[in-house]
Amino acid sequence: MRLLALSALLVLASACDDKREPPVLPHWAMADSADQVMFGASFNMTDRGVIRAELQADTAYFFDDNTRIELDDVNTTFYTLSGVKDAVLTSDHGRYSTRLGTMTAYGNVVVVTEDGRRIVTPELHYNQAANQFTSDSQFVMTEPGRRIAGVGFRSDAGLKNVQVLSGATGFVTGQGGATSPGASPAAPPPPGAALRPDSN
Repeated sequence: MRLLALSALLVLASACDDKREPPVLPHWAMADSADQVMFGASFNMTDRGVIRAELQADTAYFFDDNTRIELDDVNTTFYTLSGVKDAVLTSDHGRYSTRLGTMTAYGNVVVVTEDGRRIVTPELHYNQAANQFTSDSQFVMTEPGRRIAGVGFRSDAGLKNVQVLSGATGFVTGQGGATSPGASPAAPPPPGAALRPDSN
């Protein structure tokens, strides 16, 4: 009997020492406060009936009577007026205003065009009526033969006409984006200067 009582006390003591708590599932405050949550969301951004962009997101949270949509894992495809694919934007997060017709992408924003241009920036704004990107954040733009870095830019969605707002530096590159041997840095464009002539 004494041995049984001692064994029971040891079991109870061991249970008291085990302070591990049961696993807690992650709590998403945005999902709790959203009017609606959609998984695998897709939206067409149009201008006068013409699709300018197709916005897709892994998760969409709707607020303000569904006029403000917070997005996770954003992938947006942009089109020309003739319906040809122009560029693709990816970002960790986004915000789409159906009332204003604007989208903000933030977190590892990358835009890649069909003809090989690429911009990387922490945050970027898109206006669907103007079909224009704007950003006041640092960015790096690469294209065949050139790399430009600066702070803030304006451009069309296809990156054909890019205006650097400030702090532009650039250099000529070789194939694969590496600096060409013996190449001197390219003269940076002045603030507000277009990096290429209007080709629209």
